[in-house]
Amino acid sequence: MSDAVIRPGTEQDLPALVEIYNHYVETTHITFDTEPFTVDTRRPWLEHFAETGCHRLLVAERAGRPVGYASSLPFRDKPAYDRSVETTIYLEAGAVGAGLGERLYGVLLEELRADPLAHRAYAGVALPNTRSIALHERMGFEPVGTFREAGYKFDTFWDVSWLELDVSRSLGG
Repeated sequence: MSDAVIRPGTEQDLPALVEIYNHYVETTHITFDTEPFTVDTRRPWLEHFAETGCHRLLVAERAGRPVGYASSLPFRDKPAYDRSVETTIYLEAGAVGAGLGERLYGVLLEELRADPLAHRAYAGVALPNTRSIALHERMGFEPVGTFREAGYKFDTFWDVSWLELDVSRSLGG
């Protein structure tokens, strides 16, 4: 997937991003959303990226169409959390395992490290998910804890592992 272009996400990407995400909503425990989105119901999510702060949406595009995205949004909605973000990444099923995730996430983390407002990045990974845990650890995230049976989907309780990355390190923060 070295031919993929990584760029900021736009409104025109939303239908493809909804399709990518809905695959995970409908077929996996990886997201705790339980109902598929439409373009209209997912639009408020997209609008968060127009806000100020450390909020990013990057899209991996191949042959003119999105095949994945990585994002950072507020970790929590209280003002004291303004310098902390929650990161996420989703790839089209056919793009998983080809190195694109590491490349895409790497660009997102570079942008966060260059942002003087960003201090910590957090990622919640529904378990089991060895690929996601391995990706986060390769990117420098460290485990900080596990919430036991935090989510309920497909008639099963799922644990969530939380990982943390200091994105201020390269800036002497």
